[in-house]
Amino acid sequence: MAMQTKRDYYEVLGVSKQANPDEIKKAYRKLALKYHPDRNPGNKEAEEKFKEAAEAYAILSDPEKRAQYDQFGHSLGGSGFSGFQGFEESFRGFGDIFGDLFDDFFGTERTRSRSAGGRRGSDLEVSVEITLEEAFTGREVSIQVPRRETCSACSGSGAAQGSKKSVCPECRGTGEIRVTQGFFSLRRTCPRCRGEGERIDKPCPDCRGRGRVERTRKLNVKIPRGIDTDSRLKIMGEGEAGERSGPRGDLYVHILVKPHEFLARRGHDLYCELQIPFTVAALGGEVQVPTLDGKVKLKVPAGTPSGKVFRMREKGMPYLERSGRGDQLVQIDIEVPTRLSEKEKAILQEFSSERKDSVGQPKKKGFFDQFKDPF
Repeated sequence: MAMQTKRDYYEVLGVSKQANPDEIKKAYRKLALKYHPDRNPGNKEAEEKFKEAAEAYAILSDPEKRAQYDQFGHSLGGSGFSGFQGFEESFRGFGDIFGDLFDDFFGTERTRSRSAGGRRGSDLEVSVEITLEEAFTGREVSIQVPRRETCSACSGSGAAQGSKKSVCPECRGTGEIRVTQGFFSLRRTCPRCRGEGERIDKPCPDCRGRGRVERTRKLNVKIPRGIDTDSRLKIMGEGEAGERSGPRGDLYVHILVKPHEFLARRGHDLYCELQIPFTVAALGGEVQVPTLDGKVKLKVPAGTPSGKVFRMREKGMPYLERSGRGDQLVQIDIEVPTRLSEKEKAILQEFSSERKDSVGQPKKKGFFDQFKDPF
């Protein structure tokens, strides 16, 4: 009987000889998921293709073996898998790719082994609402944070005083059990002890064996001046306590700034609209502008049109963690009186006659063009 000729490894994976390691890994992962024996029970052809792809990946994923294969091809002795025997052993160097396959295929979640020590506690987030004035000056707020704390009665062990933990009979203290899937096996977290490797004979009555209890902690948080809405402050080590004496998580404080009745914020600049009498707009004068520093005088030149924007330097929000401030921009809105006395009407009629006012004339600049120009 003639010996069956092996296919080229690059052809098996469907990649070119210039393929990089990521392309090779991606191609193999796709084939392994497609031809996995547990997805194709009893299908000998799929099983052979799965083994063929695994053999090709074992060679092409190893730089030294790949270089030898590129030079000598299949004539290189001992480079490939020698049949089904030792198949599971051949996969031990595949590392993360088989971890990914197990996640996708079996719906499992990889957990850290028992030797990794305590698990880090979860991060927490709370929201704090402040005013624009408080964002301008900065302030300290007091917040209540519900979180899980290490149980003081058992020091986080979960065992009642006077009792101790014993080795889990299911995994014999390893925290893992071996599960056979198809023709190879994998390790999974022990469901009985949840990867602890130990079981509690007499649970702590305070925490019911969990090692942590619910507590509410009061914290004072300093909010820096100039902070903007939707900013988050990170307070390290103020999240939940970790399991088995693991490190604490972090606390994130989400800042929400309430809308202001007069001022709007864009970055570090403040914006407002100011309504002035048409006489001030025509003749010029001084007006009072509300700012976060208090009222400030603004000089309005004669002939100021409605929509004119004035920039008040360094009357905006402070910069975070550095000196200086943004500006405040004031847009003029001319107030037209709706109720006039007979004397006022006579004065305005005389004014209109003097100017020879008639029907309105179109502006040279269109209404929508003003929105194209920056302040």
